[in-house]
Amino acid sequence: MTLEDLCHRYLSALNAGDLEGVRALFTPVAEIVSPLYGVRPAHDFYAELFADTSRSETTLLNVFDSSADGRSVALHFRYVWTLASGKVVEFECVDVFELAADRQRFSRMTIIYDTAPLRADFETSRNQV
Repeated sequence: MTLEDLCHRYLSALNAGDLEGVRALFTPVAEIVSPLYGVRPAHDFYAELFADTSRSETTLLNVFDSSADGRSVALHFRYVWTLASGKVVEFECVDVFELAADRQRFSRMTIIYDTAPLRADFETSRNQV
């Protein structure tokens, strides 16, 4: 699988709410660093994210694959996130992925975006569900 395929599979699985599809793209010990959820194993992070989500829609804006060692890629995208409460929040974010040695799966992901405009809606939604 090419790096481009891996990245597109990730966004497609995220959009589809395909928990096992997303998990399959990460190594068993992969970690996620999230401004809303903290540092979590990927397996747990996506279960929690999908429980907090009624719909996801991403629009890919840029792919950055210029690391010297070829072990990182970043996806810049617009995210329309419908929370479990039905509240819709929209923002741009960057997901920075570290790749496994064979470049076939992700070993770590750091999510970067400004949570200030959506944190209150997120917390309210979590308390309602």
